[in-house]
Amino acid sequence: MGTPITLPLWAAFILTLLAVWAVVDHILVPSVRWAVRRRANRAIEELNTRLKLRIQPFKLTKRQVLIDRLVFDPEVLHAAEEHARETGAPREVVVEKVKRYAEEIVPSFSAYAYFRIGTRIARSVSQMLYRVRIGYRNDEALAAVDPSSSVVFVINHRSNMDYVLVTYVAATSSALSYAVGEWAQVWGLRGLIKSMGAYFINRDSREALYRKVLARYVHMATSAGVTQAIFPEGGLSRDGKLRPPKFGLLSYMVSGFDPMGPRDVVFVPVAVNYDRVLEDRMLTSAASTEPGKKPVFGFNPRVFAQHVFSHIGMAMRGEWYRFGYTCVSFGEPVSLRKHVADAGIDFRLLSPDARHAETEKLGNRLMQAVGRVVPALPVSLVATAMLEAGDAPLSLLDIKQRVSALIGELESRGSYVHIPRADRDYAIDVGLRMLTLRHLVLEEEDGSYRANPKELMILKYYANAIAHLFEGVKEAAE
Repeated sequence: MGTPITLPLWAAFILTLLAVWAVVDHILVPSVRWAVRRRANRAIEELNTRLKLRIQPFKLTKRQVLIDRLVFDPEVLHAAEEHARETGAPREVVVEKVKRYAEEIVPSFSAYAYFRIGTRIARSVSQMLYRVRIGYRNDEALAAVDPSSSVVFVINHRSNMDYVLVTYVAATSSALSYAVGEWAQVWGLRGLIKSMGAYFINRDSREALYRKVLARYVHMATSAGVTQAIFPEGGLSRDGKLRPPKFGLLSYMVSGFDPMGPRDVVFVPVAVNYDRVLEDRMLTSAASTEPGKKPVFGFNPRVFAQHVFSHIGMAMRGEWYRFGYTCVSFGEPVSLRKHVADAGIDFRLLSPDARHAETEKLGNRLMQAVGRVVPALPVSLVATAMLEAGDAPLSLLDIKQRVSALIGELESRGSYVHIPRADRDYAIDVGLRMLTLRHLVLEEEDGSYRANPKELMILKYYANAIAHLFEGVKEAAE
């Protein structure tokens, strides 16, 4: 036992390293991991005391656990068996495909990434580009929502800035979980977006197996009380109007809803509007794409760089202005439990056709609620007035009279009109300045103004944002 053993120096060095590794792996690493997790849990508990809608345990569950739950969900397994039988593929291959879909969909939420990085970036970018304002807040109605409910923000989709803007505005309420498309799959951005709780969806996929995996994840998140945000239009408006809703995500949320269950689902209509949409020219150029065809949005680095440097030059000369105002309004919450009670239905018991019809009714109701709270901003108001005038030049006084009449009509209908500094003249000046700087409206030598005939499509785009607020008024796009 006491016989000395002689080892080569290299062997002694390797044994020492292994011993150190064992100590680190079995003693130090677990201790550090426990300390970090304890600190993170305390931070989340403190954060939940400040948020109106608490971060639910589902969002904090390890990502691999959620993936496993999704892969071995009974309905997903049944769909996998059906897929294997229909395609003739081995069951193991189909299960691997399910795992790949689950890994693509399931996010890896990090409270630190969301509140320390994501919301700060969102605030900085939003305030740098726009003057951010809140329209209808509806605080009393939102405060009355049961904290245990699954809250879903239903938002109109005007710009990719919507994700950034709503994240910033809702930062004091909760951590939102978005459904994002292929645009967010770019390298370097994918990890951050997943860590903020967003889940990727392939909108073009029609495969039943993929749709079942996605449906089960959305159902799991909704039943667990995760606060979500959806864009029912499914894409950006190309002409400025509200688009008809798509019902995919909504159907996943309501199909398994139990009216007698412990958790209600509450939809909160949210409407956004901008004095300038960053993608407006790209979107309006795509409006002429043939129906059924997906527009091709090309990215030209040279044009993009020229655009950026021109704005930097304007800023250095003191000629750069932020892109006007952007405004967010909140509508009256819609309780799914009350909705099904009033309709006398149970989504779980309906046939597929009847369920689709009822989902469509709910989706249209939600989009109408969103449309009612779209804020009217200076650019939309001035654009509407200029289009109503046609080719006729207008003096500044004429423009102010026309816009004031529009404001009066909207306010009489209960619509929200954002008037900066509570000064109508200033609001009209701001809207007119934005349009003349972009040469959408031309100023004549005699001081009158007229719509630029070459830019009517852009003017209609901004006027269409509020065209639905005028009952019986001919739409600007006609």
